[in-house]
Amino acid sequence: MRRRIIAAAVLVAAGIAGVLPAAADVAQPTVVSPNPVDFTPHALDGTVRAIAVVGRTVVVGGTFSTVTDEGTMRPPQRRPYLFAFDAKTGVIRGNFAPRVDGSVYALAAGPDNTVYVGGAFRTVNGVESRGLARLSVSTGARVRPFDAEINWGDVRTLAVSGKRLYAGGPFSSVNGVPRAGLARLDGVTGAVDTGFDAKLAAKDMARVRVEDMALSPDGRRLVVTGALTHAGGQPRFQLAMLDVSGPKALVANWYTDAFRSQCDQSLDTYLRGVDFSPDGSYFVTVTTGALTGPGKMCDAAARFESAGKGAHKPTWVNQTGGNTLFSVSVTGSAVYVGGHQQWLDNPHGKKTKGPGAVDRPGIGAINPRTGKALPWNPTRSRGVGARAIVATTTGLYVGSDTDKLGKEYHGRIGMFPLP
Repeated sequence: MRRRIIAAAVLVAAGIAGVLPAAADVAQPTVVSPNPVDFTPHALDGTVRAIAVVGRTVVVGGTFSTVTDEGTMRPPQRRPYLFAFDAKTGVIRGNFAPRVDGSVYALAAGPDNTVYVGGAFRTVNGVESRGLARLSVSTGARVRPFDAEINWGDVRTLAVSGKRLYAGGPFSSVNGVPRAGLARLDGVTGAVDTGFDAKLAAKDMARVRVEDMALSPDGRRLVVTGALTHAGGQPRFQLAMLDVSGPKALVANWYTDAFRSQCDQSLDTYLRGVDFSPDGSYFVTVTTGALTGPGKMCDAAARFESAGKGAHKPTWVNQTGGNTLFSVSVTGSAVYVGGHQQWLDNPHGKKTKGPGAVDRPGIGAINPRTGKALPWNPTRSRGVGARAIVATTTGLYVGSDTDKLGKEYHGRIGMFPLP
């Protein structure tokens, strides 16, 4: 998912000694209900770009400025870029009101009731903290001794494994330590892991940009996607798998040439999201790209097996027929995808409904085995697209820039429960 957006419903089991295992989307026994719950709050403007679940609290980040509780007479509340609500009741957390001066693009649950925040901000609670912060979910205060900041650009994706925090984006250094697009930090102090450098490169491009990343559930492999052509000196086109089990970033003997082909030439990368399956046996990517047709990887979801060495081709590809997919969440029972798509199963469509295509406006679910669309079709007003899809033990959270989800009013965030 775009951005790596981490769901941490595993916090209860993971809170031992304040250390988290690698966070991944939660395995779900069945497809979620197409009817969203009625109690989630609403963001009244902007876009929800990131969601993290920390215990009973849902933390939400994006470009919005004003939020309101569902079904209340209380006036809307100013919460620029970041707010939180109770997962059981939907009530906005009054104590969580950190002052962030720029967009939030990434969230990841931290240990001890904290959340890591990444984005385009420069200060948090009046203190310089460019692009990165760790906050108390109870109070919204900055958590010491964590202190980290990027040199420029923003942080677009975060992932946590144990006491390690991975950050990705278009930056070129963290805490003054050169790191092209990807860094591993100490999750407690924010110090850069000086032994870990993936040496990402983007030849003939303006800069490296990590758009999204996904950690395998065991925390040993990291898939990064974005504007890149090399990792560790080896050719890796828009996607690289790294062995992160040890002190260094080792380029895995796993690669694909599937994304070597061109999509829209104005794009330095057309990969938008990636997520591992709960068992780690495969991962799924989603893309933009505009160019359509059989065999194209543009505007599509694709499954790749994570086992084996050498070259890999996608197990399946599901194409929208020319509409962007931004986000993905893999639960074992389904692969949920969000964007501004109109259809799935549409390899022959060119902004049209081709033979065999099915209507799936704004959100849909794919069978992880066959790669074909599942019957689940709640619908979503399309807008620019659904930027955040996060699975938990209770359902599926969706964040976007529109206010219709499952044919009901839900201002930019909603949740489909498990039946």
